[in-house]
Amino acid sequence: MPDAPIPTPDFRNARLESAGELDMTPMVDVTFLLLIFFMVTAAFSLQKSINVPTPEPDQETEQARTIQELESDEDTIIVRVYRDNTIWVAGQQAPSDHDLLVKLREQMSGPGGGASNLIVLADPDARHETVVRALDAGSAAGIESLRLATADEDEF
Repeated sequence: MPDAPIPTPDFRNARLESAGELDMTPMVDVTFLLLIFFMVTAAFSLQKSINVPTPEPDQETEQARTIQELESDEDTIIVRVYRDNTIWVAGQQAPSDHDLLVKLREQMSGPGGGASNLIVLADPDARHETVVRALDAGSAAGIESLRLATADEDEF
């Protein structure tokens, strides 16, 4: 038998026959990338917020008080946020969120029934994140009234 030539496959014809079909692989890849993108961005939109009640029109305004008057008030806890983003409660530094929460709860259960008001006294150059951490800790501790004030370095 003579050696018959081995037919070589012609890939060009196979491609031409399936030219009418679309390759769905790139579309599926893009769909998964979009899905991942929307899942990641949706996770960042879930942020905590603090409800700030609006004052009633017929409600009397509170008289302005000095920091010394507020410190002498048994019903008020003053949390200080310094320029270097350190948080102090009743003259003691609270280096972590847990320490801050513990110190606030100690102040709430202090003598005379404890305090139910919180004033976060922040330096204008302190980071917003640190101030919000202090407000969140007050809310987590169950303090009823949260207030925010800024003060210069000489008022600390």
